Amino acid sequence: MTKIKLTKTTFDLIARDKKIMFTTTREHYPFVAAKGSGDYAWDVEGNKFLDFSSFISVYNFGVNGSAAVRKAAKDQIDKLMHAAFLDYHAELPVRFAENLLTMFPKGFGRVFLSNSGTEANEDAIKLARLFTKRSYLVGFTNAFHGRSLGSLGLTATKLVHREHYGPFPNTIHSLYPNFYRDQFHASDPDEHALACIDHLEKVIMAKEYSPKEIAAIFVEPIQGEGGYIVPPRIFMKELRRIADENNIILVSDEVQAGYMRTGKFLAMDNFGVTADIYTMAKAIGGGLPMGATIAKRSFGDTPSGSHAGTFGGNLVAVAAASATLDYIKKNKTGIESMVKRKNRIMMKRLNELRDNYEIVGDVRGLGMMLAIELVKDKRTKEHAIEERTKIVEDSFYNGLLLLPAGTSAIRIIPPITISEKALEEGFDILEGSVKKVNAEKVER
Repeated sequence: MTKIKLTKTTFDLIARDKKIMFTTTREHYPFVAAKGSGDYAWDVEGNKFLDFSSFISVYNFGVNGSAAVRKAAKDQIDKLMHAAFLDYHAELPVRFAENLLTMFPKGFGRVFLSNSGTEANEDAIKLARLFTKRSYLVGFTNAFHGRSLGSLGLTATKLVHREHYGPFPNTIHSLYPNFYRDQFHASDPDEHALACIDHLEKVIMAKEYSPKEIAAIFVEPIQGEGGYIVPPRIFMKELRRIADENNIILVSDEVQAGYMRTGKFLAMDNFGVTADIYTMAKAIGGGLPMGATIAKRSFGDTPSGSHAGTFGGNLVAVAAASATLDYIKKNKTGIESMVKRKNRIMMKRLNELRDNYEIVGDVRGLGMMLAIELVKDKRTKEHAIEERTKIVEDSFYNGLLLLPAGTSAIRIIPPITISEKALEEGFDILEGSVKKVNAEKVER
């Protein structure tokens, strides 16, 4: 990749943005997106970037979606864009929901369509309370479920997400296992995970909140914004046991980890566990706003008027989602093999980074949902926040799009369909940036 060159065009546009738009979560580097295709994105200056972000895990199957996804959306635009699906009826969303349910375990039979991950989780909150007639929700430390008030109550990744927005409704946060930063001095990841389970059962549920009042446990199979933390299988198995013993609904937030990102359609399947409700978004719409909440049929239905929205089941978004789902169903075995093969390439390169550079403390993830955690010192594990920013910025100026996660991690989530040549090229850029920042640290 050639060195990125920026002019006044980019910085003037960013200045206009800052002047008029509410501040959100802009990255440190000045990327102004213009177009994309497959493995690559271009900015307004015509600079070409390799994409290791999938635009926040939305473009799982290529930047700007496939030709089939775009055609499906364009064809639907000429027919009818908005059908007020949650008030009127339309065939396309029903057909999509029927098709989606074939990807789920037996017994799942109810779908609610929305516009985003936070909406999908809000829907799950309401369903869990409706179905159980209970009020409390269990989330986990370091979790991210969204920024609207209900899902934000479950979120516990960064103080800035929650400050000045509370109080939050009836949410309890339990410990999520992160063996790399073990506070229990456990001998192995399973022992650490069981200590977290003990905290939930023997402290929270025994002394603070009765399990008879807990409606649901919300969990990310892999914590996303929290730093791509992967728990041991035993942790999910124990959550399933606790939910079953206490008639609590187990909700799997698949918004970032689902849709083949880990090599399986449902990320929770990596743990041999079936949840009661699943939430999805990001990749489900193939690039258009889309969320889905999928529940077991046995829970029953919702009363008319108790929950709805204007744009859920938007026909253009559903058309794109249908094309994406058709691609997955036709190519599922090939996609699974592709993820395994590319995971081996990615893990080899990431492990080399950890072995060769003091600044890389941990490597983790599943499938093509991977991350490195940056530390100032491998012994103390002090977070290398400034160094993380420098690596992400330097990679940008060398033509690679990356996103941070957690306190000092960098997520590695290229499109699943990325070519192996482009994958290696991206890692060459990343390693160059890590090497540069690591050397600067050593010199100091």
